[in-house]
Amino acid sequence: MSKKISRADFLKTSAAGLAAMTVVPGNVMGSAFGHKAPSDKLNIAGVGIGGRGSAVLDDLKEENIVALCDTDWNYAKGTFDRFSKAQRFWDWREMYDKIANQIDAVMCATPDHTHALVAANAMELGKHVYCEKPLTHSVYESRLLTKLAAKNGVATQMGNQGSSGEGVQKVCDWIWNGEIGEVTRVDAFTDRPIWPQGLMRPSQVDPIPETLNWDLFLGSAPYRPYNKIYQPWNWRGWWDFGTGALGDMACHILHPVFKALQLGYPTKVQGSSTALLTDCAPQAQMVTYVFPERGKKDKVKLPEVTVTWYDGGLTPPRPEGLEPGKNLNDGGGGCIFYGTKDVLICGCYGVNPYLLSGRVPNAPARARKVELSHGKDWVRACKEDKATRVKSNSDFSEAGPFNEMVVMGVLGVRLQSLNKTLEWDGANMRFTNIGDDETLRIMIEDGFSVHDGHPTFNKTYTDPINAKQFAEEMIKHNYRKGWDTLLPAMPK
Repeated sequence: MSKKISRADFLKTSAAGLAAMTVVPGNVMGSAFGHKAPSDKLNIAGVGIGGRGSAVLDDLKEENIVALCDTDWNYAKGTFDRFSKAQRFWDWREMYDKIANQIDAVMCATPDHTHALVAANAMELGKHVYCEKPLTHSVYESRLLTKLAAKNGVATQMGNQGSSGEGVQKVCDWIWNGEIGEVTRVDAFTDRPIWPQGLMRPSQVDPIPETLNWDLFLGSAPYRPYNKIYQPWNWRGWWDFGTGALGDMACHILHPVFKALQLGYPTKVQGSSTALLTDCAPQAQMVTYVFPERGKKDKVKLPEVTVTWYDGGLTPPRPEGLEPGKNLNDGGGGCIFYGTKDVLICGCYGVNPYLLSGRVPNAPARARKVELSHGKDWVRACKEDKATRVKSNSDFSEAGPFNEMVVMGVLGVRLQSLNKTLEWDGANMRFTNIGDDETLRIMIEDGFSVHDGHPTFNKTYTDPINAKQFAEEMIKHNYRKGWDTLLPAMPK
């Protein structure tokens, strides 16, 4: 279904790809006079085109969808049919190698663990990139995409659609105008997961469907036998492929927190959860972050703030004075900002913000208002000159550091058996209080059974794992052989 392709093979097309960018400014082609030339349209390639990828491409359908790539051609069939003129590929590496000079931009909606490879190599070829959330699987990958976007001057967007919504804008306007005072605490939650989590690795090996290239689906992840539980959608709960409910939903729910409070890197993180297994995210999690004082934004000071995340049915304490019976879950979750003057509450994506006091602020607009859809705003940015470009609302310059915060929460959960608050050096991407000799053990199987009506557990754990080495591997993944040479170097 595919051939092995080295990074050098497809990067040899880089010069041609850069020289052949097809978007010509509209004023040159006469759009000011009511004419929209074909060259005003982006030539977009989609990688991972079932599920979310299909929805994103539907928002981009007014552009030229010139190539489509997926490892599961059954799951992708609807998108293939809808964009029947697009060239079809199994392997994004082959696509870049063969037709990079025909592509202006790449939409990536693959499983989390392959985002960085697809996006990084696209940007090195000079292509604009839209990447679904979470932006990456690891802290290092997030940092890399942030720097590569800046280095290559391309337009970028993470697929957290709420960042382009009115709710996030209003939360920012209210907080920056000092409407709730200084914020020292935020609680946030989601009702996800809605896919299986807290599972042991299945022992059954299922036949691989003829329409699935399983090895390409695994990509940089360690090899494991195929089981139908993993894909096309339930991969989110498995550590090798996804980041669980936190990675999926925090990119929506915590974005107004990150943006309005100008958070940057946390200094401390601690996670806890239901039973933690080696292969699968737990059924429910709680993560606490601490961010240092950050100066001032417009009218409000930004003191040290604690942000606490809940998922899997866990919810934060209800604010004192909240209307009895009022449901804080709005669209899949919500946020509670505790300020020195008032409390601000909003739903998932930052929607429907309101103050606990009932007061409706009349704050001036400070945050950028997006008039287009999330995807179309990225297209707008792609077509603007990089020297004067107005960045999208989830450009990698913001989405990258924000995603570092999100996947830091995953680290906190997976290191919870150290039983301490972890101290984080964000600039250098390392924990500073994990000793060289500290170890941890993680449950492999719970061994649950019932004997004479009594529940019994015969738990199996890993041998002691060096905690520092384990943490380093999660911060910067060791890719499977054959994929480990494909990630570009970190720009200085």
